[in-house]
Amino acid sequence: MKNSDLSASASRVQDYLKLRGYAFEVKELPSSTRTAREAADCIGCAVSQIAKSLVFRDKETDRPVLVIASGSNRVDVEKIRRATGLKLGRADGKYVKERVGYAIGGVPPVGHKEQLETILDPDLKKYNVIWAAAGTPFAVFQLVPSDLEPLTGGKWIELAEET
Repeated sequence: MKNSDLSASASRVQDYLKLRGYAFEVKELPSSTRTAREAADCIGCAVSQIAKSLVFRDKETDRPVLVIASGSNRVDVEKIRRATGLKLGRADGKYVKERVGYAIGGVPPVGHKEQLETILDPDLKKYNVIWAAAGTPFAVFQLVPSDLEPLTGGKWIELAEET
């Protein structure tokens, strides 16, 4: 897909990736990929192969913190606190759009308004291929889990709630 065929937000993600030497191709799909389930259904992969980007608010600094979790996992903020010292709280849609530059449901792992501390879910390493949002609730790109760390500067931390 040519960059000119992408929406403005998806183009911003594609440009970010290209400028940093990554060959990932952003695709806009006909159905919503806002939730991990919708994305998996549209792409035809397992929900756990969706690298969902969740933005939290650091309660002490008010800075946004990005958690990239497997689509089937719920994030345990207490596990993250024990591993990092970060006290994470909810971030509403207005905060996410203002601080990160994208709407909830389309937050990509990269290309944000400011540098984000990023936490990565090791469960994503179970897959050869994963999919991440690319700026809109209809845009995604495919990558391999080992690309996440150099792409985001994130740290792999056990973060899934016990089921």
